[in-house]
Amino acid sequence: MGYILFNIGPIPVHGYGLMIGIGIVAAMLLIMFRAKGAGLDGDKAWRIVMWSTIVGFAGGKLMFMIVEHEQLVKDPLSVIGSSGFVVYGGIIAGLIFCFFYCKKIGASFFKYIDLFLPGLSVGQGFGRLGCLMAGCCYGREAHVHEWGIVFPDGCMAPAGVELIPTQVYSSIGNFAIAATLIIVDYATRKREGRIPGMLLGLYLILYGVGRFVVEIFRNDIRGSVGILSTSQFISIFMVAAAIVIFVVLKVMGKKRVADL
Repeated sequence: MGYILFNIGPIPVHGYGLMIGIGIVAAMLLIMFRAKGAGLDGDKAWRIVMWSTIVGFAGGKLMFMIVEHEQLVKDPLSVIGSSGFVVYGGIIAGLIFCFFYCKKIGASFFKYIDLFLPGLSVGQGFGRLGCLMAGCCYGREAHVHEWGIVFPDGCMAPAGVELIPTQVYSSIGNFAIAATLIIVDYATRKREGRIPGMLLGLYLILYGVGRFVVEIFRNDIRGSVGILSTSQFISIFMVAAAIVIFVVLKVMGKKRVADL
């Protein structure tokens, strides 16, 4: 679980970076595989997801800088040059960019976003395993009746203390969301009333609720809004946005939504 897993010559391979890389590759492969089954343009899907991923990483970094604004003022390089990201920043930035980019290239946003979301969840699942290896996003100290793990020296988590493995719970949750989205997608794809964008609403609800719960058990410094962590605060709006999306999709109907 340390920072460096092994070295390739003089180049160290960090667990966090390796898992992020695996997550991106796995997400891309899943998206390309599902694009064929959904009858969507694989080339368009590739371009949309590549640019959305780049913008998403930038958004995650920007949100981290906002959360760590006090440290950013004191020592900008320690924040800008760190490996810190806020997942919600990446999700929000990626979704916004995806919408406008789809408009630019004449693609249906809701059709393509439904295609991408299971892959996004898979990528997040591997990303959280990277957090486990780096020791970031760690949980509070485990009590007698709770399962815990002990991090070694060199990780971001406190060493030698049994902590709740929130990274593992988050990873399992993300993989479960991916599986749920795929099952729902295939189960409803040929139904008459299936409306593009349903998976987006479902993803926002599942991830928002899951993230809110996991945050209860985390103990790393990650910003707060009142009694809530920053991510819990955003989760509330994510679930609210999902409800709005479902209502809008229902009101607009299948044909009008497909044109967006």
